[in-house]
Amino acid sequence: MRIREIWMKNFGRFADRRITVNDGIQLFYGENEAGKSTIHTFLKGMLFGMERKRGRASATDESHLYEPWENPNYYAGVLRFEAGGKTFCLQRSFEKTGRKAELFCEEDGEEFSVENGDLEMLLDGLTASGYENTISCGQLKVTPDASLGTELRNYATNACAQDKGDIDLGAAFARLKERKKDIERRIKIRLEERQKKQEITEQEASYVWTDIHKYTEEKNRISEELALREMEKQKNKRDSLAYTEEVSKWRIHPMELIVFVLLIISPLFIVSKPWNYLMAIIIFLCCLIYIWNRMKVSKRKEKTEPEILLEKIRPEEEKASREKLLWEQNRIETELKEKQTQYENLKEQLEELDLTDDVIERLQQTRDAVTMAYEQLEALSGRLREQTDKLLNGRVSEIVCAFTGGKYERLFVDEDTRIYLITEDRKIRIEQVSRGTAEQIYLALRIASAEFLYEEEFPLILDDTFGFYDEKRLANTLQWLAENKKQVLIFTCQKREEELLKKMHIPYNKENV
Repeated sequence: MRIREIWMKNFGRFADRRITVNDGIQLFYGENEAGKSTIHTFLKGMLFGMERKRGRASATDESHLYEPWENPNYYAGVLRFEAGGKTFCLQRSFEKTGRKAELFCEEDGEEFSVENGDLEMLLDGLTASGYENTISCGQLKVTPDASLGTELRNYATNACAQDKGDIDLGAAFARLKERKKDIERRIKIRLEERQKKQEITEQEASYVWTDIHKYTEEKNRISEELALREMEKQKNKRDSLAYTEEVSKWRIHPMELIVFVLLIISPLFIVSKPWNYLMAIIIFLCCLIYIWNRMKVSKRKEKTEPEILLEKIRPEEEKASREKLLWEQNRIETELKEKQTQYENLKEQLEELDLTDDVIERLQQTRDAVTMAYEQLEALSGRLREQTDKLLNGRVSEIVCAFTGGKYERLFVDEDTRIYLITEDRKIRIEQVSRGTAEQIYLALRIASAEFLYEEEFPLILDDTFGFYDEKRLANTLQWLAENKKQVLIFTCQKREEELLKKMHIPYNKENV
C-alpha cells in the first residue's frame, strides 16, 4: 500500500488542504502546534474511523478534539491510496449524525463496502491496534503495547497452519478461558444448590425425628396408662369377688350363737340363786353388744367397698375414657408410621446427595477437556512461536545492527515482547540502555513485526520519533529507511532530518505544514 493524496476537506485546523504524497521519504515539517499531529490523526481516522465516546469521556476523544475549527457541522476528508496495483479513493464523513464511508476503485469505478470489511481486505487485515503497534509511531509512543505480542503469536500459528488469518490465537485463548470460567461458575452454582438442598433436607429430617420422638413418648404414655387401667380393672374384679364371697358367708357364725347360748345358761346351773339370774342377764347383754358391733362393722365395710362405688358412679365414664385413649393411640400410631416413612425417605435423599452428581461430573469432565485444550494450544503456540521468534529476532537484530552502526548485533524478543540485547559477555535488558537506543530497538521491532504480520508493504508513519537519536544513529536510520522502505512519512519540528538527507544525498519530498 502507498498513500497518494491526503485531502482534509474540513478537519481540525485544516480546511480544503490537499497534500500529494510520493514514494521514498516524505518530510512533513512544521513548528510546534502547526498541525503535524492533526495530519497524523487524520490518516488513522480515514483508515479506521473515529469512534465517538459518550458522556464525560466524549470531551477527550479524538473525534471531539479534532472537530473543525470553522463550520464544525462539515467534518470530512478524502484519502487516495494504492493497493494491489490499483488506486482507490476513500471518503469519510465524521459528523455526529451523518458518519459514513465510501470506497471505490478509480481505475474501473468498482464500489466497495467499508461496513462489510472490504477496506480491511485491501489493508491485508491491518487493524487499528496493529496500525499503532507497527507502521504508525505517534509522539512519545514508540513502545508497542502487549497486543503486539498476541498478534505475533497469532501470526506464528497462522503461518504454520498455512492458512493465514483463519486462526485468531488470542481469541481462541479468550474463548477457552471464558468457557472454563463459565463451566466453573455452573459447577459452583450446582454445588451451592446441592449444599442448600442438603441443609434443607437435614433440617427437615431433624424436625421429623423430633416428631417421631414426641409421638413415641406419647404412644408409650398412653400404652402405660391403658396397662395401668387394665391392672386396676383386674384388681377391682378380684376385690369384688373376694367381697362377694365374704358377703355370702354368715355375719354371725352358728357356732358363735351356740357358744352364746351356753354362756348365758351356764350361770343358772353353776351360780347359786339369786346371783345366777343376774350373771345370766349380764352375759346375755354382753353377747347382744358383741352381735350388734359385728353387724355395724359389716354394714360399714359394705358402704366403703371401691368396686361397689365404681359400679354405681362411673362405669360409663370409665368406658368412654378408655375408648378415647384407644382412639388417641391409633391416631398416634398412624402419625408415627407416616413420620417414620418420611424420615426414611429423607435419609435416602441425603444418601443420594452424598453420591456423585452426574451433572457436576459431566461439567468437571468438560472443564478438564477445556483445560487440556488450553494447555495443548498453549504448548502448540509456544512451539510455533519459537520457530517464528528465530526469524523475527534475526530480522530485528539486522535492523538494530544497521541503526546502531554494528554496536548491537544480536537481540531476542520473548513472548511478552520483552527485549534483551546480547553482547559478547552479557545479556542486557532494554531498560538498561539509553532512551535513544531503546527507541531505535522498538522502531526496529515495529518494522520487523509489520514485515512478518502483513504481506502488503505499508508506508511507515513516524511522528517526531527521532528526538532522542544522536546524529550518527539518525543518519544510519535514515539511510536504512531510504534503502529498505518504499514510502516513509516523517513528521518533524526539527531541520536536522532534512540536513542529513541532503548531506547523504538521499532523495526526499518535503511538505511544509
